[in-house]
Amino acid sequence: MVPERLPTASGAVLRRVRPSDAEAFARAVAESLEHLRPWMPWAPSSVDAGHQRERLAKADTTWADGSDYEFAILTGDERLLLGGTGLMRRIGPGRIEIGYWVHVDHTGRGHATAAAEALTEAAWCLPDVNRVEIHTDEANTTSARIPARLGYRLDRVDDVDVSAPSETGRRQIWVTGRPGPPPADEGPSR
Repeated sequence: MVPERLPTASGAVLRRVRPSDAEAFARAVAESLEHLRPWMPWAPSSVDAGHQRERLAKADTTWADGSDYEFAILTGDERLLLGGTGLMRRIGPGRIEIGYWVHVDHTGRGHATAAAEALTEAAWCLPDVNRVEIHTDEANTTSARIPARLGYRLDRVDDVDVSAPSETGRRQIWVTGRPGPPPADEGPSR
C-alpha cells in the first residue's frame, strides 16, 4: 500500500489529500494560474473551491480503489500548500504515472523533483507496478528536467492532441523500471 504521508528530500512533506484541503488548493492554483495555465488544461477550472471540494472528495474513492493516489505537497510543518502531485493508473496495467505542479512562489527549490523521487519509491509498494512514467510536453523543458535528473530515460515522444496553450502536441514519455536484478535470461527464443 502507498503510504499516506511521505517526507521528501526538499524538506517538504507529501500528505494524502483531504476534502478540507479544497480552499488551499483553489487559492494556490488561483495564485499560480498564469504559471500553470500554459501547461495544465485543468488549471482554469481549479480556482473554484467548490470544484476542489468535489474533486478531493473523489480522491478518497480513487485512493480506496487503488486507481489514483493524490498528495498535497506541503511545508515540513504541513501549514502551507506548495503544490500537488500524485500517482495515476491511467496508462495501463503494470504502469503508473506521476504528475506534479508547484505554486509559482515555490518553484526552483527542488519540491517537484523531491516529490517525484518520493512517489517513484512509493510506487514500488504496489506489487503490480513494474514501470513508472512521467509525461512532459516537449516544450516544457523545466518539467522534463525532473525525470532526467531522477535517472528516468526518455522512452519515446508521442504525437497527441494539444490541450493547453503552450503545448506542442509532442508528449515525452519518461520511464523507469522496478529496481532489482534484470529478469533471468530465458535462453534463445524459438
